[in-house]
Amino acid sequence: MIGFLVAGLIIGVLARLIKPGKQNLGILATLALGLVGSLIGGLIAQAFGTGGIWELNVLGFVLAVIAAVLLIGVAEGLAGKRGHTNRV
Repeated sequence: MIGFLVAGLIIGVLARLIKPGKQNLGILATLALGLVGSLIGGLIAQAFGTGGIWELNVLGFVLAVIAAVLLIGVAEGLAGKRGHTNRV
């Protein structure tokens, strides 16, 4: 379990480094996006037959980072919509 949290944090940090621009995400949001990204990457890697979702493999790690980058974009988009006001 601790390894999963550490891997999620590493994946989240890597995703933030890859994604251009400044993200307004705290450490908990980075961890959460990394964990969700690692689950998505693990599921996709498992579908390709490279191992189980909880096994550490290169394809799963790469897919997890890509998924986390996409999730950061989604989180930024949702945060932008919430903070956007219509001024006339």
